Amino acid sequence: MATVAELKAVLKDTLEKRGVLGHLKARIRAEVFNALDDESEPRPSLSHENLLINELIREYLEFNKYKYTASVLISESGQPVVPLDRQFLIRELNAFEESKDNTM
Repeated sequence: MATVAELKAVLKDTLEKRGVLGHLKARIRAEVFNALDDESEPRPSLSHENLLINELIREYLEFNKYKYTASVLISESGQPVVPLDRQFLIRELNAFEESKDNTM
């Protein structure tokens, strides 16, 4: 019969292989940050440049499916919850979009 330590090791290994353990850890971190966030303390206003930089970081995080990391970025930075329009970003950054895969 398996020991408790062996069962824990198998369970941890299984959760890691399925990607569940990483998601759980990220979710817990995000919830801890949200719980510790002091909403009575006003955030500094975002400069135009920081707004654009944060939006690029958010797009990168969401593209790579780092949704909990993106939620922490939004809550800590004061970035608007609704993403900026992609065409607006392209114009502001003087970038262009590849038509075949919608990348900048």
